[in-house]
Amino acid sequence: MNDGGRRPGSSARSTRKDARRNQQALLDAAAAVFVTSGVEAPVRDIAAEAGVGVATIYRHFPTRADLVVAVYRHQIDACVEAGPALLAAGPTPYHALERWVGLFVDFLVTKHGLAAAMQGDSAGFEALHAQFLDRLLPVCAELLEAAAASGEIRSGFDAYHLMRGIGNLCAGAEHDPRYDARRVVETLVAGLRQPN
Repeated sequence: MNDGGRRPGSSARSTRKDARRNQQALLDAAAAVFVTSGVEAPVRDIAAEAGVGVATIYRHFPTRADLVVAVYRHQIDACVEAGPALLAAGPTPYHALERWVGLFVDFLVTKHGLAAAMQGDSAGFEALHAQFLDRLLPVCAELLEAAAASGEIRSGFDAYHLMRGIGNLCAGAEHDPRYDARRVVETLVAGLRQPN
């Protein structure tokens, strides 16, 4: 009989699950700090947000570039998962689109710092950008199509153009405290509405 009736290997699976959960918490904390303070934020700020020691972050992510790339991938996953979840939660497809665009804007803050963090690895940056487009364009298109089908926005908007426009509105916002990119993006998205 094994101890406590546990199956062999269940402890190892539990440990791996805990490690994944801890890593996700670190990525969530880093993303939150990057959104407010940029990708050059001190690691101690990220550790404080995550409730861990600085050494824990370096154990998972030996370099800042490793951390930024991991946050970037984590945010892609979060935006991909959020689209269908927001549509299902309602109350309307347009509301889901607005909320998703807010998440996307937060993500772009991290993305704009990625190029600097990955200096010298243009191939790696290009591969991540391709992943960004491949995974997020279909989600944005689904949200646009749902909002158009419900009659909330005019039809015919292209997901690539919308995402590119949002990206352009967010570029450089971190260097000008007077510029509120989120507010400008909200105005852009409001312009998609179907006139009454």
